[in-house]
Amino acid sequence: MIKRFITPMLAVAAIIGASGLAACSQPPLPKDNFYRILISPPRITKAARSAPRYKGNLEVARFAAEGITAKLPIVYSAAANPNEVMAYTYHMWTEAPEAMLSEQLVNYLRAAKVADRVVTPESRIDAAYIVSGRIKRFERITGATSKGLVFLELSLRESKNNKLVYMNTYRAEIDASEDGVGGAVAALNKGVAQIFARFTADIAGK
Repeated sequence: MIKRFITPMLAVAAIIGASGLAACSQPPLPKDNFYRILISPPRITKAARSAPRYKGNLEVARFAAEGITAKLPIVYSAAANPNEVMAYTYHMWTEAPEAMLSEQLVNYLRAAKVADRVVTPESRIDAAYIVSGRIKRFERITGATSKGLVFLELSLRESKNNKLVYMNTYRAEIDASEDGVGGAVAALNKGVAQIFARFTADIAGK
């Protein structure tokens, strides 16, 4: 009877080979996906272009948000269980929602000609008016129909005496035209655009 002996080196090689085969059999990890909100500029009248509603500088402060709503991963909840809020692992915003939405509002108000100049806090320019925003909900709703839900609080105040000129909450819930996170992001984009249009019209009438 012939006995076979396995040397320590052969044993190590066998273990490494088995580990390599196991690693090769595992599926690759999902890739990271990044999204952003881009709001088209509004159409404005000749009167608004020649005579802005607010004289001087109007500053748009960085929006505020709390909890996971302020993070990069996209937030979602199920229509059947709205009290449970989750975040995707591989679907993220290109920047924090507070910065992304406030930057888009700056561009929107500039295009709308609501003030002589629309500036940001980084400009370090004295402003006669300040627009503030708070993101209450900014998420995908899953269920029979995928939706994008945007819920913002927006306000306008005079900086000199901190007098509140206008404040309101705005909610937009838009059905996604296609399934998946990409469809929900497009719905969120439409919701933000609707809210910006309503807010701009509201403060233009003050």
